[in-house]
Amino acid sequence: MLNSRTNRELCLDRAAVARAEAEAATLPNVRERCLRAEAAWAEMADRADRTEKMRAKLIDEKAAAAVE
Repeated sequence: MLNSRTNRELCLDRAAVARAEAEAATLPNVRERCLRAEAAWAEMADRADRTEKMRAKLIDEKAAAAVE
């Protein structure tokens, strides 16, 4: 299973591809579709980043509780 960090990087890579496709598009509807895809991939990257931060915080909290 891929970890969130890898998922974040994958999403950022896909967002960059979608942005490049939007810049290369000659048809307005294709450009808009690519820009929507870029926004969706960027949101997924943000979500993966938040998930990883929450996971790290929970692990730290559990470790601190185990020490007490």
